[in-house]
Amino acid sequence: MKQYDYFRTYLALTAAMVFWGLSFVATKVALESFSPFTLIFARFALASCLFLALMAHRGLPSFTRKDHTKMFFIALFEPGLYFIFETIGLQYTTAPKAALIIATIPVLVVVFAAFFLGEHTSLPSLFGIGLSLAGIAVLVVGDPQFSWNLGGPMLGDILIFGAVGSAAIYIVIARDLGRNHSPLEITSLQAIYGAIFYTPAFLWELPGIEWSAMSGRSVEALLYLTIFATIGAFLCYNYALSRIPASRAAVFINGIPVVTALGAWILLGESLTVVQAAGGVLVLCAVFLTNLPGWWAARRNWANLSTDTEA
Repeated sequence: MKQYDYFRTYLALTAAMVFWGLSFVATKVALESFSPFTLIFARFALASCLFLALMAHRGLPSFTRKDHTKMFFIALFEPGLYFIFETIGLQYTTAPKAALIIATIPVLVVVFAAFFLGEHTSLPSLFGIGLSLAGIAVLVVGDPQFSWNLGGPMLGDILIFGAVGSAAIYIVIARDLGRNHSPLEITSLQAIYGAIFYTPAFLWELPGIEWSAMSGRSVEALLYLTIFATIGAFLCYNYALSRIPASRAAVFINGIPVVTALGAWILLGESLTVVQAAGGVLVLCAVFLTNLPGWWAARRNWANLSTDTEA
């Protein structure tokens, strides 16, 4: 891969990390008016409308039946089961413990990518993933609301681990599908299948929705979640998965809590301690370290290409 392509890939990953990180702030605002599953359905339904309009202009993606099966499972696990496991799991376990469990997504991606895709992870990348876990732990402990009592019903922990598995499966399947299809094709069908998946939950909540009580700021938050956290973030992340190994892309997920903490501090006036800031720096260093081998390889390839061209 050329050095310019690497820059574009990591720019896309950074954008996805920022969009998803700020989505937690936007979700907190949107939930002032929307019920949880109605909000998720709305963001994917609106995204689907935009993608369907684009398909009407450009034509339908050329997916085989096998590819459609993969797309169904991508949408089933992300956003489908991931949001269900996370939303319900947080009702039974503590937020700090959930954050620590979610941080294990890159670890599971390494295992799945090695088994299903034949990808091998270098020692610096493994060290970087471990360092990101430590950074997340520091970030969680540094929260002024943090309590050392991390106990809770096992059901909640199991559900959060279900979210971890769902995210890891999505990343691996999207990486595989990205070898033959564009990020736009994958993201568009992911949004459409995701909206279909959440339609029953939306219909269940529909009778209790008070449309007149919708606030302007909640609608604005919904638009952010649709345009940036759904369309933009998934496009960027699926693009990156088509360019680099799944394990390197997965570690960027651990940067999401860092963006969330900064966004909540700046936009919502929530506290941000020095310890949390240190944990955030540790996570960002881990993300850089994990992807360093690929970056150096790109530089060497670019240097060799330049030398051959001059010769």
